[in-house]
Amino acid sequence: MLKRLFCFFLVLLAAATAVSGQARGEDRLKVGLVLGGGGAKGAAHVGVLKAIEEAGIPVDFIAGTSIGAIVGGLYCCGYRSADIEQLFLGQEWATLLSDRNDEHRGEAIKTVDGVTYVFGYPVHGQQRQEDSHPRSLLDSLTGRRDSISFDELSIPFRCVAVDVKTQSEVVLGSGRLPVAMRASMAIPGAFKPVRMGEWLLVDGGVLNNLPVDVVKAMGADIVIAVDLTQNKHKTRNFSLKEVLGIGGTLDWLVSRPDWKRYNENCKAADIYINPRLDFSAADFKVECIREMIAAGKEEGGRKLKRWKGGKVKR
Repeated sequence: MLKRLFCFFLVLLAAATAVSGQARGEDRLKVGLVLGGGGAKGAAHVGVLKAIEEAGIPVDFIAGTSIGAIVGGLYCCGYRSADIEQLFLGQEWATLLSDRNDEHRGEAIKTVDGVTYVFGYPVHGQQRQEDSHPRSLLDSLTGRRDSISFDELSIPFRCVAVDVKTQSEVVLGSGRLPVAMRASMAIPGAFKPVRMGEWLLVDGGVLNNLPVDVVKAMGADIVIAVDLTQNKHKTRNFSLKEVLGIGGTLDWLVSRPDWKRYNENCKAADIYINPRLDFSAADFKVECIREMIAAGKEEGGRKLKRWKGGKVKR
């Protein structure tokens, strides 16, 4: 009887110690996940997410740029890797990433509020303000059309864009989630800039393609960064004016002009994942997507072996 009472006392003591430790902030380290830009190569993010889920690693914060903002934003809304994989394989990305208005997708030509649509795609008209943005597939997927704080999502989220007018980085942590995600993906020359308040926003990869610094500012103690950048030896300095000019976008994506900050962010990651991806940013073919998902999972699984008991094995 005394032995049972003694065991019961030890259990209570252990539970009280655990609660006391949590009250003093002696909790596990917070994990931040960073998803970089890279167009179709973002399929590799899905593979890494699969590896993270299989390893049972908790994710407390996510910061993303461009395609990383799309994948990260959906994940923060509660989608898992299998759900996002089906979106990639479903080949709906033209709708997902564009300004397509689903209400007019069945009509050959439709003009509404001065904007002309061809099968739902805007081809002529004034730049729309944020408050007149049409309902799109991205709105439906996020389920959040109203302005919110991105800290209210199942996982707190930030995405990076660039304001054309001030030529400066904008870290989006509130507002209309699908609009913010689309702004981060608005590749100059490929998608229209997105207006949010006083900002006219384009792809965040112009200035910060791997926002490790952003997720650290959110409170992450440990950072897992997924970098889609390839051919890193090809570097040269560009001005923002060059990037926004004809042909500048492709040179920018290849040569990464924000090299100093990019290198600093790579080094600041505790677990740096850089899958080998012999594909272009436009390779959305199903067979390519499958290969990139597999590459992300393989490299992610290999690098995540450093994760031991809630910490990173140095």
